[in-house]
Amino acid sequence: MGYRVAVVGATGNVGREILSILSEGELPVDEVVAVASSSSVGKEVSYGDSDVLKVQGLDDFDFSGFDLGLFSPGSSVSAEHAPRAAEAGCIVIDNTSCFRMDDNVPLIVPEVNRDALSGFNKRNIIANPNCSTIQMVVALKPLHDIAPIRRVVVATYQSVSGAGRRAMDELFNQTRKVFFNERLKPTTFSREIAFNVIPHIDVFQPDGSTKEELKMVQETRKILDASILVSATCVRVPVFIGHAEAINIEFDAPISLEEARMALENAVGVVLVDDPENDEYATPIDVVGEGGVYVSRVRQDATVEYGLNLWVVSDNLRKGAALNSVQIAEALVQDYL
Repeated sequence: MGYRVAVVGATGNVGREILSILSEGELPVDEVVAVASSSSVGKEVSYGDSDVLKVQGLDDFDFSGFDLGLFSPGSSVSAEHAPRAAEAGCIVIDNTSCFRMDDNVPLIVPEVNRDALSGFNKRNIIANPNCSTIQMVVALKPLHDIAPIRRVVVATYQSVSGAGRRAMDELFNQTRKVFFNERLKPTTFSREIAFNVIPHIDVFQPDGSTKEELKMVQETRKILDASILVSATCVRVPVFIGHAEAINIEFDAPISLEEARMALENAVGVVLVDDPENDEYATPIDVVGEGGVYVSRVRQDATVEYGLNLWVVSDNLRKGAALNSVQIAEALVQDYL
């Protein structure tokens, strides 16, 4: 049996990646339609190597008869149209921040909390977490199963693709200008991103943190364990695709390096690349197009009783957004539909 699937936000970075993954055929589909804003109606988007889909308009799109809606159109758009799709019987998997902290909406990373999908029918909406949260909790879960995690301190190094196509263009154009001794005023970011790092992702909150940092705190606790304390500093770096994270973990019980490495090596979704003597570790450019969460530089933190440090890298457009959405759909089909 195949499913009818609407991809909403199909012309964006994540939407295009979702279409690419769907074309690979892991999720059984009979029909896929591309949906986007009125300005994109009639445009064509690729579906696999040879097929193209004509974009249909979201404003008057009828979701009746569609089984799944994979949404990535922006939070305000999802707020308006995701409930409309859900009421029409289409189960929405939303990649925006709109519904993530709604108590009646499961926030899912299939390798971590697949069982939480059982609550999907409360609103017929399932939330896909923030990209930086996804890769972190995939790495934390196998360790948390061995020894409860007390506290996490994370610094992220996030690529510009997380801010959309205009952000990628801005990095490219600013970098090119530098070689001609010229400057290009930033429009997407608060500072120049070429040859720079910016400790500012999303808007600042009253306590001085950014919304991106707050997402990592709240989402990690909802997905993994409400008792875990999280401190995050999120930084934009001049990389096109791929987020990296330096994660410091404090546990409530002993965990050896051997136990940690074995757990990570055996964990679904994790790829352990950790041989410092031979300079083997993952970097963002190594993982572009890959679906795993890559963990490197696993080492003890001697400043606390039970502590570890990790370096974690993943393709933010794939596992951090599109692939996780499709994996949620696959789990939903297997377990509940």
